[in-house]
Amino acid sequence: MFQVTITILSNKIPSEDELKNLAIKELSKKGISVKKEEISAFVFRKKSLDARHKTVKTHLRYDVYTKGEKPDSFEAGGKFIAPWKNLTKAENCKEVVVVGAGPGGLFASLQLLEKGIKPILIDRGPGTKQRKIDIAKISTEGFLNDESNYCFGEGGAGTFSDGKLFTRSNKRGNIGKILAVLNFHGANEAILTDAHPHIGTDKLPGIINNICETIRNCGGEVKFSTKLVEILVEKFGGKLKVCGIVVENSITGEKSTIKADSVILATGHSATDVYELLYQLEPKTLEAKTFAMGVRVEHPRELIDGIQYHGREKTMDLPPAEYRLTTQVEGRGVYSFCMCPGGLVVPSASSKKGIVVNGMSPSSRKGKYSNAAIVVETTPEDCKMLTGNDGVLAGLGLRTEIEEKAMKLVEMERALDENEANINLGKNPQAAPAQRLVDFLEGRKSVSLPKSTYTPGLVSVDLNELFPSHIADRLKQGFLDFNKQMQGFISYDAVLIAPETRTSTPVRILRDKESFESPLIEGLFPCGEGSGYAGGIVSSAMDGENVAKKVAEKLA
Repeated sequence: MFQVTITILSNKIPSEDELKNLAIKELSKKGISVKKEEISAFVFRKKSLDARHKTVKTHLRYDVYTKGEKPDSFEAGGKFIAPWKNLTKAENCKEVVVVGAGPGGLFASLQLLEKGIKPILIDRGPGTKQRKIDIAKISTEGFLNDESNYCFGEGGAGTFSDGKLFTRSNKRGNIGKILAVLNFHGANEAILTDAHPHIGTDKLPGIINNICETIRNCGGEVKFSTKLVEILVEKFGGKLKVCGIVVENSITGEKSTIKADSVILATGHSATDVYELLYQLEPKTLEAKTFAMGVRVEHPRELIDGIQYHGREKTMDLPPAEYRLTTQVEGRGVYSFCMCPGGLVVPSASSKKGIVVNGMSPSSRKGKYSNAAIVVETTPEDCKMLTGNDGVLAGLGLRTEIEEKAMKLVEMERALDENEANINLGKNPQAAPAQRLVDFLEGRKSVSLPKSTYTPGLVSVDLNELFPSHIADRLKQGFLDFNKQMQGFISYDAVLIAPETRTSTPVRILRDKESFESPLIEGLFPCGEGSGYAGGIVSSAMDGENVAKKVAEKLA
């Protein structure tokens, strides 16, 4: 098998016959002689767009098999064969409780089924059908359900997200398998080959539904509106050991017990009460970690496209432009995160007391605006300085403080009703504080705000009042640095919407590096983004698989 990269000056892929000719030419340049009739398989592996220069190029990577060779697995272009065992008629099979139905919990459950173990998957929120109704109410009525929102429910925070599948965590697991599983459950085949694959917020709910159906059809249990409220432990050999969990029906309030010797904890970055539960159980199960907070910046998509494509008229069928920006300011990273071309800014709070914003894109990415988080690295030492608290939950406290302050600043501005930007905004409690980027840099409140995709509404606030100087000053310098990398990034049409606080968790749930088990609570297996071991859909999914394998090894 030979690998070859073909470069074309168009986003339109030539015919397979033309591509084979180009591949033969590229191999010839390397001194490899291949005739077209010798090619037994020609497998498309990766597509990437190179817009670094005036001439935009598309790179296509192929595997060329010759003389009867064939790909032998889905990773090399072969057919994916479902690996899950059907346990519907199995008797006395082992069971494992999985808490959280985000990518970590879903893929942990699938992996348990591969190993012949029954997963009991629970989530505090409802299925996607009810979540859609509850999420719509946030924008239309301002009503936020603490247990059914953009963070909690079937599929977790990723369900109503852009569905980005790009990760640099290629040593943590089998990325190809994760993508193949998503494709098997309905994701577009393009995710298998795109350099920066994504699914889209309009497609993800259906895919998540299909994964949950696979779990059920193979004999697993899936229980929604089932909230973890207590981890039951007993003393065993001088340390704590899991013996079950107490759950509460999020609708009725009824409590029940699920017996379990092994619990995979994949509760996501917004389940603050789970961290508090563990802290009360055993404080040393947790440690503070570095995280990041900042704003969403929203630009007209045409502006970003123009910058990234060097002002070139879109004569080619180019996709909406992406960007990735990073700099260092006074010893802390300032960077873009979760860039959403042609996307939306959405309300992502999990509590009625605060404001949180996030970004997403539909699969087409054809919206008029593009947005990204711009965030500042915040260490446990920073949290101690800012809060006077050096405890493991100090970061959670700072995060909550900023989210609640954002709501209070909006309420104060509305009460004044003196700013032109605040007229006719209605009373939606999830309206977010916002400021034109140029005004933020100058330290003045915006007298008007541009149109935005954020449907609950924007209220003009000087964001220098929202954030401590640790964040605000670094954001300012970061934007100046980014404008050097992308001239025109600082624009009158750019608006900052705040706060973006859920890029990652401020807390890590400790686990053994080899067994992935809590060193202090036997049978507890922390997993995914909420436990501090992942940072997106694919990395969380891989972590879920890895943890489930370790659980299976222990139960063998």
